[in-house]
Amino acid sequence: MRCGAQAVIDDLFAGLDGDDGRRETLAEGAMILRGFVRARAQSLLAAVGEIAATAPFRHMLTPGGLRMSVAMSNCGGLGWVSDPRGYRYSPVDPENGRQWPAMPDSFVDLARSAAAEAGFADFTPDACLLNRYAAGSRLSLHQDRDEIDRGAPIVSVSLGLPAVFLFGGLKRSDSPARILLVHGDVVVWGGPSRLRYHGVQPIKAGRCPETGDCRINLTLRKAGPPGSA
Repeated sequence: MRCGAQAVIDDLFAGLDGDDGRRETLAEGAMILRGFVRARAQSLLAAVGEIAATAPFRHMLTPGGLRMSVAMSNCGGLGWVSDPRGYRYSPVDPENGRQWPAMPDSFVDLARSAAAEAGFADFTPDACLLNRYAAGSRLSLHQDRDEIDRGAPIVSVSLGLPAVFLFGGLKRSDSPARILLVHGDVVVWGGPSRLRYHGVQPIKAGRCPETGDCRINLTLRKAGPPGSA
């Protein structure tokens, strides 16, 4: 059983179990790595389950008090959080006061290898935001501006249901490109593209053997000061 648009992609590239080698440049400093983590998706999802057992997915509130449609969790030295006090990174889970789960080595390894493939050497993430998208959930256009280290790229991993990724310009008013992302795809952006607006259109209902009726996204970042562990 395959996931919606994933079936079409798989039929076109039958016999490829993992990274199919296709690289698509979105802009200077931004690239899609098609199928880059498909072969290791099962182990990544197992790690997601272990993280969620300690730091469950939850629907955070925006500073304006609205409930986000995407359920979120974190792992690593810093975790991204949102509530009426604002957007920020925190070393502890505000729901229990404990440190976020450690980032699995498999997450660090994939982030380093994906970043290097896209032209960013020596990238070591200290934060991973885990997003769980149910049918109908979306992420509005935004910039990632809460990180101290904006010289490091962002590595975004798609698992499960397909999604239409919106990749815009440096102004909110810039019309975004719409890019279909399927299970195993990775997007990397940094350098001159680091502050481009991006988002996700509402997820269409479907079912995947890997994730059931949802999409899981891993967003790996360097949030702390340059040179910090």
